[in-house]
Amino acid sequence: MQLFEFSQVHTITEAIKLGALSRAKFIAGGTTLLDLMKLNVEQPSFLVDINNLPLNKIEKLSDGCLSIGALVRNSDCAHDELVKNNYSLLSQALLAGASGQLRNMATMGGNLLQRTRCMYFRNDALKCNKREAGSGCPAIMGQNRSLAILGSSEHCIATNPSDMNVALTALEAVIHSEHKESRREVNINDFFLVPGSTPAIENILKPGELVSFIVLPVPRPLSRQVYVKLRDRASYEFALSSTALIIEITHNIISFVRIALGGVGTKPWRSFEAEQVLLGQPVGAKIFHQAALAALKDAQAQSQNGFKIELAKRCIIHALNLATKSP
Repeated sequence: MQLFEFSQVHTITEAIKLGALSRAKFIAGGTTLLDLMKLNVEQPSFLVDINNLPLNKIEKLSDGCLSIGALVRNSDCAHDELVKNNYSLLSQALLAGASGQLRNMATMGGNLLQRTRCMYFRNDALKCNKREAGSGCPAIMGQNRSLAILGSSEHCIATNPSDMNVALTALEAVIHSEHKESRREVNINDFFLVPGSTPAIENILKPGELVSFIVLPVPRPLSRQVYVKLRDRASYEFALSSTALIIEITHNIISFVRIALGGVGTKPWRSFEAEQVLLGQPVGAKIFHQAALAALKDAQAQSQNGFKIELAKRCIIHALNLATKSP
């Protein structure tokens, strides 16, 4: 770990000012950043402790939406009554990720910005385009069993590891951020970027821009919400494939559906193709199969992760079956 300066802040203005300094990083729970600093993957010269900022509440807004502060701990969000009752998908996803100890420390903003678990990225002795542009992506010809089959490029095939982000994508969350004198609101599907030729740029945030809130839309009380996570072991493991599903059934017809996939994409992967196949169709095995095929039609397998294509299809179908079975 490299030497760094450390400062606690108490206002968002102060945080943004210090966050704009060269090689500065915001820190809250530190459950990812500190690991990467120990590995010399992240080498900030200045850490800005934002734990004292007023961003640790979950509140229902006047328009019926739900605001979740960036400093809300994952455990607090997962067990919040408003979240459990109206956005159970998010609670399910949070509880499927990490250990209880980590969830108690990790924040919603930190989880949102969680970086890949690709072994080449996390080992500074190996080449990686995310760490050093133009150095190459050895994962393409190397160890890639856990890596992406959707949204990849010749420069990067690393997956987004967050369970929470998959649920937020299906929920169509809006990310609020602040930078100097400006504020902006971005739909989560536009917040994350596919690697293309610039894999080090993972989202739209500018240097020093601070995520302040995650806002969920007005709840859909008739919806059924399911998060299915498939992994190598039952606990504390990242997804090989996951499906976040929100669906409404009216007289056996699918009247509303949102599907996002995890463990298979370079970003949390919204499957508009599967949604289009399902919407307006009667519930049934045939249409579920067609939706799964549509979701994976553009998948590109590498030498070791081709099994993910079939695994992801089965994950989608299983989620659909769980959500549409009779209560």
